[in-house]
Amino acid sequence: MLGTLVNALAIIAGGLIGLLFRKGIGPRYEESIRMALGLAVALVGAKGAILAESELLVLIFSLVIGTIIGEWLDIEGRLEHFGQWLQQRMSRGQSGGNASFGRAFVSATLLFCVGSMAIVGSLESGLSGNHQTLFAKASLDGLISVVFASAQGPGVLLSAVPVLFYQGSITMAATLLKPLLTAATVANMSAVGGLLIVVIGINLLGITKIRVGNMLPAIFLPLAYQLLRQIAGF
Repeated sequence: MLGTLVNALAIIAGGLIGLLFRKGIGPRYEESIRMALGLAVALVGAKGAILAESELLVLIFSLVIGTIIGEWLDIEGRLEHFGQWLQQRMSRGQSGGNASFGRAFVSATLLFCVGSMAIVGSLESGLSGNHQTLFAKASLDGLISVVFASAQGPGVLLSAVPVLFYQGSITMAATLLKPLLTAATVANMSAVGGLLIVVIGINLLGITKIRVGNMLPAIFLPLAYQLLRQIAGF
């Protein structure tokens, strides 16, 4: 869990620094920073999806079935409500800014959770006690949270909470998942995560609004596919 704890603390530290910068940034600069961040996020996701040697059909079915499951569970809506609840608790019931706080919380949470480094790093941490990937991710997330918080506000800081639970859960489950974690399975999971990061970038650019949170189950469907293959014996 050490790598995940460091990652969460880096997000909080970066977010606090970003909030300090936010006081001197005008609306025009905030918009430009958000657009630049959207382009950068989309590029990172595209590279991750392309470089992963994934199986196209597994990728397609994972996205479609995972989205159906996510829509049924309304994951993004639940994340937004949780973010707004946290904001209300922190402000002791004061109104104002709940929607933007929730959007910042959801965007940052998804960005920090869906990438390949979150998955692979958490698995390495649980399987071998190697935290180097998560330490590297912590450095990147800390820098990203500076920019994110300066553009979108304090909701970014609380994304450390779901990151802690998400990556921690993968780390603790790693031993049980080991038989399913073939190179192909990890590549498929990484490719799905990369595509979801592209979607986050598109949302930041304001081109459209895609409920990427409801696509999260797609990341884990390659594991289910591998389990079915082992049960069927092919």
